[in-house]
Amino acid sequence: MKAVGIILAGGSSNKMKELTRKRAAAAMPIAGSYRAIDFALSNMSNSHVPKVAVLTQYNSRSLNEHLNSSKWWDFGRKHGGLYVFTPTITADNSFWFRGTADAIYQNLDFLKKSHEPYVIITSGDAVYKMDYEKVLDYHEEKKADITVVCKTLKEGEDARRFGTVKMDDDMRIHEFEEKPMFAKSNIISTGIYIIRRRLLIDLVEECVEDERYDFVKDILIRYKNLKKIYGYITDEYWSNIATIDSYYKTNMDFLKAEVRNHFFKEYPEIHSKVSDLPPAKYNPGAVVKNSLVASGSIINGTVENSILFKKVFVGNNCVIRNSIILNDVYLGDNTYIENCIVESRGTIRANTRHVGEDGIKVVLEKGERYGM
Repeated sequence: MKAVGIILAGGSSNKMKELTRKRAAAAMPIAGSYRAIDFALSNMSNSHVPKVAVLTQYNSRSLNEHLNSSKWWDFGRKHGGLYVFTPTITADNSFWFRGTADAIYQNLDFLKKSHEPYVIITSGDAVYKMDYEKVLDYHEEKKADITVVCKTLKEGEDARRFGTVKMDDDMRIHEFEEKPMFAKSNIISTGIYIIRRRLLIDLVEECVEDERYDFVKDILIRYKNLKKIYGYITDEYWSNIATIDSYYKTNMDFLKAEVRNHFFKEYPEIHSKVSDLPPAKYNPGAVVKNSLVASGSIINGTVENSILFKKVFVGNNCVIRNSIILNDVYLGDNTYIENCIVESRGTIRANTRHVGEDGIKVVLEKGERYGM
């Protein structure tokens, strides 16, 4: 593959509220066994991109721990590899990443020391499978300066939290709006871009020199009529998890057979860091319907239409419906959970009830473990 990869995983997501107070959005657990960033990393590896840089910043500890070995995604090789870059104080710079373009600028040596002609840029908070080699072939065929991977939203889906684009008959983008108040198009940018490495270096240097720091607003939108920017439409599953509702919906999609088969059974595979845990245990009286239960969990109660992550303990006579229980949660006896996301490492007291009446409720421990 004649490209290097950059995964932008340093931003915070205020719309995820309590869920991103202790972790980056790219580190959010997905489908029982994965982290959000696993999908971008696996796509890079499966597309034979030999060298990938992950740019982290906000609440990056758990994300950095997840990335402490490149072997899980097969980047541990003599040529290339997986690089994790955080903001660094130098004689010339004392800033945190001030935006996506600035994050690339502060790590420009990575690009300058690379020899591959192209760069694939993607975010770490989307769930999808993609062969980047096909996108690169399209990029070269169009002789594009920049290619933006786009997705057509279904009728009724809200495009306002994305960048929306309009293209001509040749797929060249002539209009690009970032998070518009009123969306004029249902075609959105997925945050996946291909650009020639030398051009990216020049554009980023010019951008930061003008005290502009955002890749979308200050490069894509600013240069849309000056550079040949083309759209590449993907019809495959793609979902961004940057809000509580979209995070919940993305996980719940894995309860659909076609989504599970796409990610769990169809080649190529999605890879993740493996935990050495025993298989889930279902004690007498446990009832589990249409749910995903991860390894290390122990089930004594009823679980319906839910996703339980690793090391979850469900007590006697518990009922869990339409909910997501994150890693290492203890649910006391006779607990009722419905339409909720239970934060990791929490203890839910026995005989308690948590129901999301008007949307999805996020349940936090708030120190109850120590008051028992």
